[in-house]
Amino acid sequence: MKEFRGKALRWEWRDGVVELALDHAPINEIGTVMLGDLEAFAAAIPALGADTAACILYSARKEGFCAGADLRELYHGAVALAEKERAAGVRDFVERIHAVANAMDAAPFVTIGAVHGVCFGGGLELALLCDILVADKMARFAFPELRLGLIPGFGGIPRLQRDVGNGFVRELLLTGRTVNAARAQAAGLVAQLVAEGEGLKVARLMAQQITKFDGGARAAAKRFIKRVPYDELKDEIDLFCELFARPAVMAALKKFVEASDAMPYLP
Repeated sequence: MKEFRGKALRWEWRDGVVELALDHAPINEIGTVMLGDLEAFAAAIPALGADTAACILYSARKEGFCAGADLRELYHGAVALAEKERAAGVRDFVERIHAVANAMDAAPFVTIGAVHGVCFGGGLELALLCDILVADKMARFAFPELRLGLIPGFGGIPRLQRDVGNGFVRELLLTGRTVNAARAQAAGLVAQLVAEGEGLKVARLMAQQITKFDGGARAAAKRFIKRVPYDELKDEIDLFCELFARPAVMAALKKFVEASDAMPYLP
């Protein structure tokens, strides 16, 4: 499938490059709709892989890349279930996310993330699946999950540890502070910092360069330099589900849902 239009994203293949656009109001929150479309993309990876050199992941929303998990949907879905059913439902959702993330992480083509604006929580975890991140100077990164009594649950910690130093990992996770694009580049998270609004243009130029290389060598190089931390990812699922089972998390989610702030996801 070289073209797809879902409810939350779309992709199109042209000349060896797939462009995958997130486009779900307000800022591409990851809930059941987004997950379903991401699963469709993950299922298409084997067929796309043979003819694809690069995939560009970007947001069509002017507000930013992705604000993270759809916490409102998560809260209302959890409230509607009994405690035992809630635990099973949360684990099922997180395991589905991890299956998609692992498929995208290990894709045989090069993934380039073009990030602008908000890239928080699950959005940052989505960005971390990319082999190369291009960010415009107004991009902002954060893991605010501790505010909810949780840790990132979509694979964020093992993948961040794979990519950057422990000092940056601990600061991002334990303080919940927002990090600007320049700091993210200095830490090694962002490969290239560009002017505001130029991220997609630069990512396209980079993708065209990648199409010049031998596919077998490119895939082998990626496997060698970017290994998927499967064991640590499994541990993260268990810890996330253990933390989610606590009453404090439901109380924090309730507070978030009822907040009157314009952007309650900000740390």
